[in-house]
Formats: sequence, structure tokens, C-alpha cells
Amino acid sequence: MSVPGVFSHHPQFRLLTPEARGIRTLIEGVGRAATIVTSVSQEPPVRLRSEERQWLLCQSSGSEGAPKTIRRTPESWIASFEISAGRFLTSSADIYATLGALGHSLTLYATLEALHLGAGLCALGHLGPRSQVRAIKEFGATVLYATPVQLRLLLRAAKVERAGRIGLRRILVGGGKMDPDLRREVEALVPAAEIREFFGASETSFITLSDQDTPQGSVGRAYPGVELQVDAATGKTSEIWVRSPYLFDGYAEGQGRDTRWRDGFLGIGEMGWLDAKGNLFLRGRKGRMVTVADQNVFPEEIELVISAACGGRNCVVIPVPDPLRGNALHCLVERCTPPVDELRLLVRRRLGPASVPRVVRAVPELPLLAAGKPDLKAISALMEQSG
Repeated sequence: MSVPGVFSHHPQFRLLTPEARGIRTLIEGVGRAATIVTSVSQEPPVRLRSEERQWLLCQSSGSEGAPKTIRRTPESWIASFEISAGRFLTSSADIYATLGALGHSLTLYATLEALHLGAGLCALGHLGPRSQVRAIKEFGATVLYATPVQLRLLLRAAKVERAGRIGLRRILVGGGKMDPDLRREVEALVPAAEIREFFGASETSFITLSDQDTPQGSVGRAYPGVELQVDAATGKTSEIWVRSPYLFDGYAEGQGRDTRWRDGFLGIGEMGWLDAKGNLFLRGRKGRMVTVADQNVFPEEIELVISAACGGRNCVVIPVPDPLRGNALHCLVERCTPPVDELRLLVRRRLGPASVPRVVRAVPELPLLAAGKPDLKAISALMEQSG
């Protein structure tokens, strides 16, 4: 029986990969109702604290600076575990697969959901992509939580392994937008799976969830229990505000530059727009938005287009001050050398002339954060040093 206000360990839960780093400590913490502290940058990845009430402390990705420590109540995640059980009919018959380390909030969430619902769990973050493909098939995993980057690596590995089709029945994708080519490839590899893209953040947990009626380019409509506000007319871009039972309690360490509360709604600096049916379309973060020739440009949109054209390679767009246009855009992309003119034309057609990078340069690799995202601060510093 679960105890209100604390994470629970369902008696039917099965741990199929006991060698996964940090997993035994996490399970111990759930059993003791201890505060659980996870990290993407420190060892060990999971630590426990004995406190009067249970908290969950996990790090943000730190893509624009030092990672922040998010503090949340168990109830804020347990509420969405119950949504999964009811809406998706997830049960103890399922077997969850995760591909990242427990310090990553997506992996941590999926692990605690499997514990709560009594599902099996194969935690595969300690394995390479080829071994992950083999494990998903051998364990008969039915539910996968993954990021687009993880899915791309899995797809490449499946081709090398000649894995054939994989029998997952549901894939939940967060931590970034899927481009249409990636979705088609995943559908071909896992034809029986229901693919649900969702949008959220460490501070908010779920914000939106896609379904079969979600238009291309959208991350879906409000997740059950979520209220969305955009301070602009339908179809116009503005900051996204969220109110829900899934929001965090505050920062235990650090501060969010764009995190603000307003009348019970939380804003974290994400910009987007809603269509007439309530589908949310993301533009990018307010802190990365730049002005080029008097137009607002979001580097994330450009990165998505170029990364997709380069087979999902890591890509980053950095603004450089320009006396005439306000900013010029420089794009760095890993291990990809398509014709630059073709890439620039593709961006122009998709996003308009203001979004076209002045410079597109292939590099051997980009500095990455522990979460696998480009380290924007380090990349900007390298560009300054190189002139």
C-alpha cells in the first residue's frame, strides 16, 4: 500500500538490471521514505538524506550555465504516475526501459513511475546504444522513455545490429522536439508502438502531450490537469505560463534566470504560440532569442532544421554582434559537411531570411553537458577565443 506524500515501492516491481549505477540506492531511498538527491555531475549519482519529510532533489541540464538543483515533492510526480496508469493502461505487466543516467530527470521520472506502478525495469544508461538495442529486445520492454538524441543513437545502433523490428508498445519522447524524419524512422523500427511526444521541464514536469491528432510541429495540447496561458492572441508568439499540480517547490541551489511566478502560474522563459484548438508550438527560450534585422529569431528553430538535414548531428547556433543587422548567426555542426548553400536555402524556406546563418561550419565535436546537450557557455567562449 502506498503512503500519501512519499514515493512507493510496489510489491510487483521487478528490477531486471541490478548492475545499473545508483538504482539500488534509489530503491533503498524509496523504501525508507528518505530524501533522494540525484546529480548529473557528481559521484555517486544518487544520495540519500534522512529528513522529516521526503523531498526529491534533481539537477537541471544546465544548458545555459551552472546546473540548478530542483526541489519537488513526491506528490508532484505521483499525480502524473496515476495519469499514466489511467490514460495509458500502464500496469505491472509492462516492462520499462530507460537509456540515460539516473541523474537525468527523464530517466529518474520513468524509474520512479515503474516503481510506483509495479512494472519491470531495465535501466540501460550504463550500456552503449548497441547493447541497449539488444537488451530492449531480450527483456521484452514495452514502454520506453527517451530523448530525441537517445532515439537517434538507438536507430543507428539498430541498423548496425540488424535488429529488425522492436516490440515496444509505447514510446514517450521528451527533452527536445522530434523532427519528421526521426519520427518516420522510429515508426519503421517500432511499427506497433504508440509514440507520444511531450513537452516539459525540470521545474514544471509535464506541460503538454501529443496524440494522433497533433499537427506537425506542435508538442500537443495541455497535459491532464495543466492550465496553459500565452500572453498573445491565437497564433502569436509570447511567453508560456503553466499552472498544474506537477510544478516544483523551488530551487535548492542556484536560480533560474527566467523563472517567475505570476498568480499561481509559473513561467520559465519558454516562448511559443497556441492554435485555435489549444495545440502548443514552441519557438525557443526567451534568453536565447536574438534580433536580426529587427526581427526576433530563435536559434533553437534553426538548430532543429540543420540538425535534421545533417542526420541528427549535434548543432548549435550562436549570435555574433553585427553593427548593421544587430546580430549575425554562426552555426557549428558536428561531423557533417553538406553543401552550405543548400543548408542556408533550407533555413530560408522554412524560417525566413532573418534566420539564415551567415556562417555554417563543420567541427569534429561540440562541447557537451553531462545531459548530452551542447554546452552553450563553453561554445561561446571558444568562439570568442578563436575570433
